[in-house]
Amino acid sequence: MPTTVPSTQLSRTETLYLSGLALVSIAIFVRTFDGEGEPLVASLALSVFGFTVTYALIPRLGNIFMKAGLKGRDLSKVNSHDIPECMGAICAVVYLLLIIIFIPFPFYKDIVVATSGGGNRDVVMNVEFVQQGRLLHKFPHSKLASYLSAIIALQSITLLGIGDDLFDIRWRHKFFIPAFASIPLLVIYFIDFGVTSIVLPTFLQPYVGRELFDLGSLYYLYMSAFSIFSPNSINILAGINGIEVSQSIVIALLLVFNDALYLLTPYPHPATDSHLFSLYFLLPFLGVSFALLIHNWYPARVFCGDTYCYFAGMVFVVVSILGHFSKTLILLLVPQIFNFVYSTPQLFGLIPCPRHRLPHFNARTGLLEPSVTKWEKDKQPRPIIEQALRLLAQIKLLNLKEDEEGRIEETSNFTVLNLWLVWRGPMREDKLAIEITAMQALLGLFGLFVRHRLALLIFREDNLNITSAV
Repeated sequence: MPTTVPSTQLSRTETLYLSGLALVSIAIFVRTFDGEGEPLVASLALSVFGFTVTYALIPRLGNIFMKAGLKGRDLSKVNSHDIPECMGAICAVVYLLLIIIFIPFPFYKDIVVATSGGGNRDVVMNVEFVQQGRLLHKFPHSKLASYLSAIIALQSITLLGIGDDLFDIRWRHKFFIPAFASIPLLVIYFIDFGVTSIVLPTFLQPYVGRELFDLGSLYYLYMSAFSIFSPNSINILAGINGIEVSQSIVIALLLVFNDALYLLTPYPHPATDSHLFSLYFLLPFLGVSFALLIHNWYPARVFCGDTYCYFAGMVFVVVSILGHFSKTLILLLVPQIFNFVYSTPQLFGLIPCPRHRLPHFNARTGLLEPSVTKWEKDKQPRPIIEQALRLLAQIKLLNLKEDEEGRIEETSNFTVLNLWLVWRGPMREDKLAIEITAMQALLGLFGLFVRHRLALLIFREDNLNITSAV
């Protein structure tokens, strides 16, 4: 079935719905000034507004991107046309503008209290303080520094993503660049928090003689490595319509759910501010991501590009490092971690790695099948690699085809998408995306269960103040 050229105009119904949503979000946003700032409500309103703006801008700017050469052909469609690429840049720019506009709201009360006469009539002060005009020592500068460092990191990674989409930077050159974008985060973490100790499991404590073990500078190395992995992991698990955005939305929703666990406790939790900080960044991200998903879902009218993958991964890094729950995020990235480990033979050149490893589209059936790496008769894998390939084929982690003489002709490519097709057989592209997204959600929910329940088997308590029975 031919793919139609994407329209650059919104339909009348879309325009009416978006206009209504935008007006409602603006009204709610303005109303927050009548109270005490209400930053969570303001963030939610900006998220809805970000959805409407992103949804409207993507089709309008699509042709401009295509004229600039930012276009691509969907290889999993019959008679497909070129469609705009790098639409994740629109999401990232809208998102950055939203969180810049949002800067005053988390500090609204502090600004009012610190301003002479600014709604501060019930506060009694000594005359020497009144003469100073502003009580700068009362303002939470460390909190503001954390917020601004997050914006710097996200701006840096957005520039990297746009540069990659424009110049197609080689993998070995761009792999470590996210670490530089994380430097502002690590500096603020060192100044504001500085905790580099980890809690040891109860069964190790008698041997070590203490409950906490200080990793020192290794902890910063771990966070730097994490900053590299998260953006790249979203970029690796890609290749079909909607999968990059849908996996990111699922991870963000799981993080929002985890934040809510700390905000809905019957008592004031000491980590409340950290998880509010996380929500301030995640809610606008969800707004712009849902808008992109509608355009990027099967059959895709636009491609999100590498910009979105890097940007989404860095959002998760920002909230987990500055929110102090990076280990929780690791449990939500299990599919991405498995995909990376599974892909290492090709990523590190042990097995030939084609330019694109996305599933193969069978034009006759309209279904996706595992894409393969071809092996020539005179270029067979080394004996130890051949044995490993045959072992993986025996345990259903690989498709392997031999010729009449027992030589390997082809093996399926090492990605989770191809592996899923090995297990489930050929399927439609949208069905594959739905199943991978559902798998991401189920494993993420299990990860949160492990974090807050099963962890009590080896730790005395959870940071939700749930105590182990052991």
